[in-house]
Amino acid sequence: MSLQLLITSGRGPAECRIALGKVVRLLRGEAEAVGLDLCEIAGPVHPQGHGPASVVLVLNGPEAARVAAAWSGTIQWIAQSPVRPHHRRKNWFVSVSALPPLPAAEAVRAQDVRFEAFRAGGPGGQHQNTTDSAVRAIHGPTGLRVIAREERSQHRNRDIALKRLAELVEIRAALERGALQDEAQRRHDGLERGNPVRVLRGA
Repeated sequence: MSLQLLITSGRGPAECRIALGKVVRLLRGEAEAVGLDLCEIAGPVHPQGHGPASVVLVLNGPEAARVAAAWSGTIQWIAQSPVRPHHRRKNWFVSVSALPPLPAAEAVRAQDVRFEAFRAGGPGGQHQNTTDSAVRAIHGPTGLRVIAREERSQHRNRDIALKRLAELVEIRAALERGALQDEAQRRHDGLERGNPVRVLRGA
């Protein structure tokens, strides 16, 4: 299963972008701990610094839906502002939500992709664990990379990897041209500040 999570601070101040970075790191750690393959695609760095206002995390694997559900909603960070030490506000908010499937992405050119085969781990039986059936695909023009290990056939995993790369290239392009900006702001505006699904505390 593949899911795309939009993590956004909307038009919030620098502290919200710092909170976003914390959420991304924690979510990545939780996803990797249960064996998910993931890719992080960050929007443009905010002109005032402290990272991007939005990030898309693409989760691939059997536990993707569970991890996404556990994080979807409002995330509250309670901390003294690290950029405005005397500021009275101590509550900062980030929105996490699943993106709808994108329209079919334009295929990436195979000559732009470098493939690396390696031994697949995790579920799938003895065959997966004893052959180099898993594939890592790296897109030269963007540096984006994905892993496909679901199939026992390396050829099929290459096809899956190419499709995933095409999706990532489309998401990256959408972030860079601002196509997700309105959606990110709408979702951030709609978050429930009094009902967070996760609360983070301290620096």
